Amino acid sequence: MKFYNRENELELLKKIEKLSSKSAQFTFLTGRRRVGKTTLLRHCFEGQAYLYFFIGKKHEILLCEEFSETIRQVLKIEQFENFRTFSKLFAFLMEQSQTRNFTLILDEFQEFYYSNPSVFSDMQQIWDRYQSNSKINLICCGSIYTLMTKIFTDRKEPLYGRANFHLKIEPFDVLTIKEFISDINPKYKKEDLLALYILSGGVPKYLEQLSLSDKMDYKNMMNFYFSYNSTFLEEGKNILIDEFGKDYGNYFSILSLIAGSKTSRPEIESIMNISVGGYLEKLEGDFQLIAKIKPLMSSPGSRNMKYYIKDVFLNFWFRFVYKYRSAVEMQNKAYVLEVLKRDYDSYSGRLLERYFIDKLIKSQKYSEIGNYWEKGNQNEIDIVAVNHLHKLVDFYEVKKQKSALRISHLEKKAEKIMQKYTDYSFGFYGLSLEDM
Repeated sequence: MKFYNRENELELLKKIEKLSSKSAQFTFLTGRRRVGKTTLLRHCFEGQAYLYFFIGKKHEILLCEEFSETIRQVLKIEQFENFRTFSKLFAFLMEQSQTRNFTLILDEFQEFYYSNPSVFSDMQQIWDRYQSNSKINLICCGSIYTLMTKIFTDRKEPLYGRANFHLKIEPFDVLTIKEFISDINPKYKKEDLLALYILSGGVPKYLEQLSLSDKMDYKNMMNFYFSYNSTFLEEGKNILIDEFGKDYGNYFSILSLIAGSKTSRPEIESIMNISVGGYLEKLEGDFQLIAKIKPLMSSPGSRNMKYYIKDVFLNFWFRFVYKYRSAVEMQNKAYVLEVLKRDYDSYSGRLLERYFIDKLIKSQKYSEIGNYWEKGNQNEIDIVAVNHLHKLVDFYEVKKQKSALRISHLEKKAEKIMQKYTDYSFGFYGLSLEDM
């Protein structure tokens, strides 16, 4: 797969590497699984001698045997015995970095938490002892976001405050998704582009998998996604169970309800018959999987709020895979595709709105972008975008079909907002599949 985007991330990593030639640098890099963290690092240091250690689910002695062999090959150091603990191996490398500059990448770094958590305190002591005279470029990379964040930002953890940089890798933006499908299927239709956005969420691994579908059009991508033994069908579980632990059932139920348009706390609690405040707080704060939204220009204390799943891939997975998991597990693909055929238009219409919000954010034309609705979901406006510097408010209505747009209705729904911005100018626009 061609390497896409990541110019800003590469620029920063190169800058950090350059700094490490004079003084030790410590970076921790996070991002959801399949987002391309390892690919980014390998691409950045391609053609250079760097140490790459994958912290697999193995005994520490076996890991150290592998790492010792890598040290011999990369750093051309022959005379040392295999290490039996990672702490001694790390101390050896920090000693070597006193006289030579090199990059050390520790991938899936959080796995030490399960195999030998004392590694973190040992590393802290070794780092503090050697780093003032070191020329190492140390990068710790991990995919369990909550654990990686805890290791480096919790004041109680030994590695707190040691990292110079934190780099969080996000899925590709809408412009990169468009570039990707243009390369694979130059004759794509707008419906194909929307389906690719919905099914992949901009996650590079999913884009690569979907490119294997015949013609990479809407119909074939959907068939590929729900095909027998498709890796997509278990993916939500695979990437979230480690995050949630044994209480994953309640988290999954909440996410499924949000994906199915039960987006307020009272709606969720009325169905689950339990208090979900604590779960919502963790999903938003600790896991960063959901976000709350209020109508643009609502008062700070307003309780008029909704939740949405930030990860576009997971939103689809909870809506059409987890919700109908019984049919999926029975391999009743025909049933699931029939449900998809019934509900996809309304579902994809809401995601088209998300697509355009992402695109407007990328344009950097506005200082504030959001949704608007009044009590009881009255006078809903799909997108309101404000530029306070130039005193401009633009209102957007989003429909899949251009013929369904009604700008006169949009103007009427915007009257209350316009009264608050008396010295602003206003624009009214319709967006459809044609504008993707």
